[in-house]
Amino acid sequence: MKLTLAEHGGLAAALRLGQPPVVLDLSTLPDDEVRQLTDLLSAARADPAPSGSARTAPDAMSYTVTVEDGGSQEVLRRTDTTMSREFAELLDRLRRLAVKGG
Repeated sequence: MKLTLAEHGGLAAALRLGQPPVVLDLSTLPDDEVRQLTDLLSAARADPAPSGSARTAPDAMSYTVTVEDGGSQEVLRRTDTTMSREFAELLDRLRRLAVKGG
């Protein structure tokens, strides 16, 4: 399984221009990290995306987590104003693993 995190917009958007998305291949991670990530992913999936009537903010960040597993692909999209606690925890974990180098 491979997870890709792309971040867009926000006040510091210009600082992120040209930066590649975070890509984690779970087959390269220790089993405990894989378990934690898959648990966070399951929790984020269980929280449905808000309807189109959700409030927006002009400087809000948007986040896309793409899950590639075998031949299937799933995309989770949220913003600063629409993400659940579970989605925020998944983002945090992906970022931490990216800083650690995978």
